[in-house]
Amino acid sequence: MAAACSFRSVARAPLPLRRGFARRRGPRCCSAAPPSGGGATSSTASSSKVPATPPPFIVSRICRDVERDFLVLLLSPCVKLVLEVKERLEREHPGLPTGRNGRDDEEMILWFLKDRKFSVDETVSKLTKAIKWRQDFRLSELSEESVKGLYQTGKAYVHDSFDIYGRPVLVVVASKHFPSKQDPVENEKLCAFLVEKALSRLPLGTENILGIFDLRGFQVENGDLQFLKFLIDVFYYYYPKRLGQVLFVDAPFVFQPMWQLVKPLLKQYASLVRFCDVETVRKEYFTEETVPHDFRN
Repeated sequence: MAAACSFRSVARAPLPLRRGFARRRGPRCCSAAPPSGGGATSSTASSSKVPATPPPFIVSRICRDVERDFLVLLLSPCVKLVLEVKERLEREHPGLPTGRNGRDDEEMILWFLKDRKFSVDETVSKLTKAIKWRQDFRLSELSEESVKGLYQTGKAYVHDSFDIYGRPVLVVVASKHFPSKQDPVENEKLCAFLVEKALSRLPLGTENILGIFDLRGFQVENGDLQFLKFLIDVFYYYYPKRLGQVLFVDAPFVFQPMWQLVKPLLKQYASLVRFCDVETVRKEYFTEETVPHDFRN
């Protein structure tokens, strides 16, 4: 089922496909003779009325109809599950907000269903936690102005260009992070704001973003295990499967103890991490025109 329910193709399609699945009729074969009122007809008459090869526009129309009917059959289980989750959330958590990123956001519901391998119970549980977090964190109120203090330090930003795979890029400059001097709550707000900004730039057909941690100049005072735990929770509980890959660029030796602490927390998601150098970032992820300014020669 997971293969059948591609997020971008399903979620962007109108979910009201749920009505009328059984009523759709398959296309009539164009090579079959039309019904006659009086029984058998002569072979000469039939051959004169029915061409041996259907006209191209007829073939094209039939192909479209067959493809549409096949998609309806494929999508109908997904639609049923989305509706089931939606009804459960309304019944069990009526106080949750509605609208975009709310309990009735069918696109969001479908995304979490995919993440939970289409388990309704697990989806309801994880989605409830995510929506409550968004509400308690007041995510909708965050803006560039509200995080301006830390944003202006340049410690993190969403790059203006996509990588070569068409993904939005979130860059973190670790040497500008000072947990002993910066408010941890403000750091979390900046993180959430930038993740939202990156995801808002997702092109059609792209489902996740690229994260780049620039570790050049990283020192012990830049280490922040609590913030990394928050970041892991953000991408596991609240934005599942939205992080396509993470690059740790030019990690110094002093970063290794931090990595040994963080790696077990990532579990299977540790496979998303790649240690690389600046040259790899330039050549394998960007063109000369699109590479972030911090990684140019």
